[in-house]
Amino acid sequence: MLSFTSQRLLVAFSVALTVSIVAFVLLHLSGDLATAIAGPEATVAQVAEIRHQFGLDRPITAQYFDWLWHALHFDFGNSFYYRDTVVSLVVSRLPVTLTLGAISLALSLVVAVPLGVLAAVYSDTIIDRLALGFCVLGQAVPTFCLGLVLIIVFAVQLRWLPVSGTASWKNYILPSIALGWYAVPAVMRLSRNGMLEVLSSDYIRTARAKGLQPSVVILKHALRNAIIPVVALAAVQFGFMLGGSIVIEAVFNMQGLGYLAWEAIARNDFPVVQAVVLILAVIYVALTFLADVANAFLDPRIRLA
Repeated sequence: MLSFTSQRLLVAFSVALTVSIVAFVLLHLSGDLATAIAGPEATVAQVAEIRHQFGLDRPITAQYFDWLWHALHFDFGNSFYYRDTVVSLVVSRLPVTLTLGAISLALSLVVAVPLGVLAAVYSDTIIDRLALGFCVLGQAVPTFCLGLVLIIVFAVQLRWLPVSGTASWKNYILPSIALGWYAVPAVMRLSRNGMLEVLSSDYIRTARAKGLQPSVVILKHALRNAIIPVVALAAVQFGFMLGGSIVIEAVFNMQGLGYLAWEAIARNDFPVVQAVVLILAVIYVALTFLADVANAFLDPRIRLA
């Protein structure tokens, strides 16, 4: 187990380092940062002064290693627009995004896993077809479109829930449903396929031959093994939700990390963009690493392979 964990940790570190390089290089290739900071009406002398002030006249490799060294010490510089440290901005916005992602993932699992189990138990029946149809519908409807529909129905017409903001727990209901909708089809299909594979195995037939209750066979014996791949997928989906929350946060006007990234891109606030990209990438890599370790702990065949 220790060898497996060390190997996965090395892979996770390599991926995070590669993402930091790609994010830094792509941001610098998007245009002249000094010109973007100075504005379209700045003179050549002003642009040159800003380029020297922010160290943009140095080689890009030197800029990257300097930025990475400070990032490892949680120093991402200051925001061009807010005139505050990037770390303080991220710390103030990150809880909103994490809360939104956690609630969305919980909702998607509560809906998708039982639906997948029902579809597998009643395979090739009307229940299975309805579940698959619901899965296709989930893939066809974009999250922002669903968010707008939820706002019109439950916030504008019925007035049951607030439209935007993060003042109370009610503000998270509609955006969590819209964001969690994205993960339901993938989790449901994986749960269904895993259950179908497990239900056809020998030890399930043996358990049924012993006269065990169908609920015991399904929940205690089958679901325990079928749920293992869902653990890894749930971690990946949680990372996708954190990175993809920018759309939902913009629709529902939630002051989270995704909305901060959108504001930074619109205002050419490059230190904030770099920090958000790196932080979300590190969180995603960390979640994937933890999912691999959890799967190896639950299924010894993974670490032996």
